[in-house]
Order: sequence, then C-alpha cells, then structure tokens
Amino acid sequence: MNNKTSVTIANREITFETGKIARQANGSVLVRCGETLILSTACSSAEPLEGVHFLPLRVDYQEKFSSVGKTVSGFIKREGRPAEREILTSRFIDRPIRPMIQEGYYHDIQLLSYVLSYDGENSPDVLAICGASAALCLSDIPLIKPIGAVRVGYVNETFIINPTVEEKKQSTLDLVIAGTEQAVLMIEGECSFLTEDQILEAIKTGHNAVQEICKCLHAWQEEIGKPKQTETLRLPNPELIKLVEERALPMLKTIWEIKEKKAREQKQREETKKIIRELEELSYDPMDVKDALDHVSSNFMREKIFETKLRWDGRSPTEIRPISIEQKLLPRAHGSSLFTRGETQSLAVCVLGGQNMAQRFEDLHGEGNQRFYMQYFFPPFSVGEVGRVGPPGRREIGHGKLAERALAPLLPTNDDFPYIIRLESNITESNGSSSMASVCGGCLAMMDAGVPIERPIAGIAMGLILEKEKCIVLSDILGIEDALGDMDFKVTGNHEGITAFQMDIKVEGITIDIMRQALTQAKEGRIHILDKMLEACPKPSKMSQFAPRIETLLVKPSKIGLVIGPGGKTIRSVIEESGADIDISDDGKISIAGENAESLEKAKELINNITVEPEKGHRYTGKIVSIVPFGFFIEILPGKEGLCHISEIDSERIEDINVYAKQKNINVGDSIEVKLVDINDHGKLKLSRKVLLKPAAQA
Repeated sequence: MNNKTSVTIANREITFETGKIARQANGSVLVRCGETLILSTACSSAEPLEGVHFLPLRVDYQEKFSSVGKTVSGFIKREGRPAEREILTSRFIDRPIRPMIQEGYYHDIQLLSYVLSYDGENSPDVLAICGASAALCLSDIPLIKPIGAVRVGYVNETFIINPTVEEKKQSTLDLVIAGTEQAVLMIEGECSFLTEDQILEAIKTGHNAVQEICKCLHAWQEEIGKPKQTETLRLPNPELIKLVEERALPMLKTIWEIKEKKAREQKQREETKKIIRELEELSYDPMDVKDALDHVSSNFMREKIFETKLRWDGRSPTEIRPISIEQKLLPRAHGSSLFTRGETQSLAVCVLGGQNMAQRFEDLHGEGNQRFYMQYFFPPFSVGEVGRVGPPGRREIGHGKLAERALAPLLPTNDDFPYIIRLESNITESNGSSSMASVCGGCLAMMDAGVPIERPIAGIAMGLILEKEKCIVLSDILGIEDALGDMDFKVTGNHEGITAFQMDIKVEGITIDIMRQALTQAKEGRIHILDKMLEACPKPSKMSQFAPRIETLLVKPSKIGLVIGPGGKTIRSVIEESGADIDISDDGKISIAGENAESLEKAKELINNITVEPEKGHRYTGKIVSIVPFGFFIEILPGKEGLCHISEIDSERIEDINVYAKQKNINVGDSIEVKLVDINDHGKLKLSRKVLLKPAAQA
C-alpha cells in the first residue's frame, strides 16, 4: 500500500500522505509543501439523512497559531470564532467540491482542514483545497473526480504558479483556480486593471498546473482509494418526473409571461401546492415532487431561452436591466448612494474616519490594520422573507470581500487621502447580482463622500445555459438564472481593465472559448453600467461637512516620547483639550482627525508646541513655573524651561525679587512674554523680558 504520493508544481514538491493521522475518518491526508503542513479529513454519516433533499456538506478551515509558534492575543488564548480569512478559505474549499459530489448522496458530510505548520512562504489555502480533494478521493464518499487548486500571480509580465508570500506582494494578480483534469470549476481573485486576454492566459496557465495535481490524485485513488458508497443514492424517479412534467408545463408556460418577480413567484407557489397535493394522493413524497418540479422548471427555462432568445423577464441575453441611481440619499452620512438595477437594490454608505476606525486583524503573519473595508448586509426582507438576523453568514462575508477587492485598486494613497474608509452595502431588494450592485453602489458612495477616485469601477454577473454543443451567455443574471443555470461569473472593472472576478461552475464543459465570450460580453455590460454611473456622478463630490478633517504631521521619531508623555499623560491632555482623535506611529507620523476645523487646528497647535525646537531670537509667551531669588523660571514650550535672570526682568534694578513680584502682582502660573536670547552648549535657555521693554529700535 502506497501511503504517499507527490507532484511537483512550479519547482516545488507537494506531498500527500495518509495512514498516519486521523485513521478513523473516512479519508484523511497530510499535505506538505516546504514546511507548510495541512491536515485534511473527510467524514460522512453512516446513513443518509431523512427528509433531506440537498447536499448536507459542511466545510471548516482553521489556522492554528501554534503552526507559527504563537498563541492568540487577547484574554482567551485559544482559537475560537473563525476569522474572515478562515471563512473565505472554507468557501474556496466548498465551491469546487460541492458540484463534484455524486447527485443523490444525502449523507451528512464534513470536511475539516487544519494548518499545523506554516513556513511563511507556501500559502496554506490552495493546499487545503487539494487536501480536502485528496481526503475525499481516498474515502468512500462518492466524489466524481479529483479536484486540484493553485494560485496564479503576475510579476514582471510573467505568470507565477503558487507564488510565495513575498512574490504575492509584488504581483498585480491574485487568482485562485480550482478544477478537474478536464474543466475549471472555480476562479476567484483580484488584479490591477489587467485585460480580459491576460485573465484568460492566467486561467489557462493555472489550469495546466491543476491538471497535474488531478492526475496525481487520480492515480493515487486508483491505487489505494476505498470503493465509493453508491448504494444509498436517491436518484430522480423518471416516472415521477414525467407525471410532474404533465402537470407543470401548462403552469410554467403561464408564469413565463409574468415578468415581475413577486407576482411570478406567488403564482408559482399556488400552482406548486396544487401539483404536490395531487401527487401526494398518489403516494409520492412532497419533497420528491418538489425536486422533480425544480428539474422540470430548469429544463423548461433552458429550452425557452434557446427557443426564443429571450429570458424570464423578457430581456435579450445581452440586455442589462434598467438602472436608477440616487446620490446623497442620507443627509448626515459622509457619502451615500441608492443603486437600483431591475429588482436588485443596494443602499451603499461610506464613512470616513481616523486611524482608530481601522479594522484590526490577526493572522499567521501577525497583527495589522485595514485602511479600507466593505461590509455587506443581506436582511431577509430583501427577498420578501422572514429569516435570521445576527452575525454575518459566510455568504455575506464572501460577497463583501469580493466587492472590497473590486474597489481596492481605485483608492488614493494614504499620503493623498489619510482617511480610513468603511463601506456598507445594505441590500434592500434582491433578484440576482447583489454583490455587483454593492460594487457599483459602493463606488458611488465613496465618490459622494469626496474620496478622490480617478477610475470608477462597475460590476456585472454573467450566467450560462449549456446544452451539449449549444450555449448562451447571459448578462446581468436574475436569481432564477443563477439557481437553474450553469455558471455564475462576476467581473468588475472599468473601461480599460479588470479589478476582481469570481466564477462558480455547476457543470464540466466550460471551455476557454466560452469564458472568452463571457468576458467580452461582461465588458460590454460593465461599460454600459459604468456610463450610467458617470451620468449620475461624473466626479467626486466635495467632502461632507459632517466628515472629520484629517491631517498628518511628521515629527522626529525622537520626539514621539515627548508627545506621548509619561504613561500617555501628554497625548491624553491634547485629545481632551482639542477633542480630536490622534494616532501616532513609531516613524514619527501623527494622524489627527478633528470633528471640525477648530478641533483639528487646536490639536496641531498643541502638538507643534510640544515638538517644536526653541529658536534663538524668537519671542515666546511662557508660563512662570517658579520664582527664585535670582530670577524667574519660565516654560516657553511644553517641557522647555529657561531662566529669566533677575537682571533681565526689568529695565530698572531689582533689589529683592519677591518684593518686586508683589509690587507688580506677578505670581507663579502667570503668562509672561520673553525673548530667547541665548542657548548655551548644554542646551540651557537664557531668556530676557527687559529687551522687550526697551524701544523697538534698541530691542
């Protein structure tokens, strides 16, 4: 029995090993590349679940902090709630595997992947996809074909397979691709305005590497894999499908003429209940009837599109739904936009703030802050339903991240625009492509907030109907076209290039030529949407009066301690006195965010007073900190005291300083104007009040 196999990808060996750890799982594999090590397991329940008519697949990926010799920061020193990166990687694993599980397998399935060792070079996410595939290959769970995955980068006009962490920093492309030996099943990534041809070349390059992994896993499965469990498959009943077809086709022809989603769904629900009741009387399970109805509905829609070249809402395959845009809907928000495309609507909101508004995160590379982040909300009312409201689900996190990646390339630099930017996309109505509405609305909300965007971005979702040698690519898909079609391909960018993409395919057979057609059609649709956006908002607006004012000061790093003060006392007093938020970097960069111009200027003045160096010949209004027999000690700047000698206090001779102070009503704490006349070799300051009392010509 060969417990190990390996494949070399981009001059790095990926090794798969089984039989050492987690031997009671249906399948378990250790995946190693360099010193990155992943444990992937696949388990399923002994019996199919009763009353379940969907694939009950659960995928979880976890990065152990012990893999880099660390523990979680904070009070609880244990991994707990999954981080955003872990959720996104779980989705990476789920999306290509789900369509490759045999239809009718309704056993509970759980795929777990743990990062046990991480070398800081070889990214664990694509290795986890390969590990989950390998565990399924060796198990008795009926995976149709092995799946492989790689990452593709683009550095110095060269495509790189599985770039290292350092290479990723230089790359203008981050593409994750997964598929079988014959076809691509999933792509996702971001890029810096690459062309459609460059993206296609990256997909081809990545798929060549995926094929090598799939060949390796297929040979290993043939050698030591368990026989697949197919006895419990619940496949469609041809007789039931025929009965449903006879009853459903008249109904489907009727609702095909109804273009409005809510009315169409209401009619479909009424007719569906009748069909279920009729067939229930013939002893058919209602869930089986519903499955058969979905099958018949899918076939009907597909045939109608091929036959009429029209879609369920009456559009042609390339036609975009009507678009309306309303800017500045929320008067007190820093930026807002209501973007409506057909029956999909996003209320996007932009909030600007100082460094304390940054999104903090912790991962295997350490801790950091995000300057820009997008949060996507999908309340149940957006589809006219009752549902859970609470922490974001995986879908919400995935859609938000896609929109965030799409918009990130258009951001100005921190030096040009020193703001933290938080975007919300509140989906208030949904019938397909809500993530792409989030991209469009989010871009418009940032422009409304005054973010200096030079290259606005739009997004579009493409679908596909594929039947043997025939195919039709659909632009701006509806929810039903996503559910019953064969592809969901989201593309974002501007007139010149692409910034982000995400593709999920439910069937094998999507060729590069079909992808090329989809990308070409997507560009046409994207430009149409972008032109509508630019009509509504040709350029960024003036910044809202309610947005904070932010400036950055640069001081010598040696002065940072003075600004902070003992135990943070000095900076706290500055914040309290000015009302501004202040963030200090070790390199001497101080970011000040004031609620208004007065707050900002006050904070700048206070910090400048702390950090400024005393200059010989300058006048200062200082505070008397002590009166001694030989003069006044005066603080002319925070932490900067000098002596005004008794002989330099007045033009007349002073015999007793205490008597003089009493006569002139001068006390400790009083302000007094002096001139810095000298700084000796030891940095001591010599002050004079007398020179300011003389006539200007003599002073």
